[in-house]
Amino acid sequence: MINVSPSLPYWAIWLDRTGTPARGDLIVFMPPRSGLVIRHFGAKPEPFGKRVLGVAGDLVTERGREFFVNGKAVALAKPKSRLGEPLALGPTGTIPRDCYFVGSEHKDGFDSRYAAIGWICKPQVIGVGKPIL
Repeated sequence: MINVSPSLPYWAIWLDRTGTPARGDLIVFMPPRSGLVIRHFGAKPEPFGKRVLGVAGDLVTERGREFFVNGKAVALAKPKSRLGEPLALGPTGTIPRDCYFVGSEHKDGFDSRYAAIGWICKPQVIGVGKPIL
């Protein structure tokens, strides 16, 4: 898979469609359909690649737009998108079975910090990625 997003520091990813994502893995998934996703990425967005920051059973909390997984700070949410649209905060609570809280090393990454993405669940997952270039 070729990565064209600046939210990941590599451009080539080997995709394992049989792997089960674990904490810290790079996960490749189809983003949910939402107005915000369509406005930013088009009607047929390419798959997203993000890091698994939380797995089923983990507790996600938020305070002052900072997200925590099991009490450890993992991400800070911006108030507005790069196009100036307000960004609603993503889900908190116990991550459901077969779902993940995902994030990016990039400050402008569009991920589980935001309601338009939310939990990433098994039907959305394409596979586990391994950076190769």
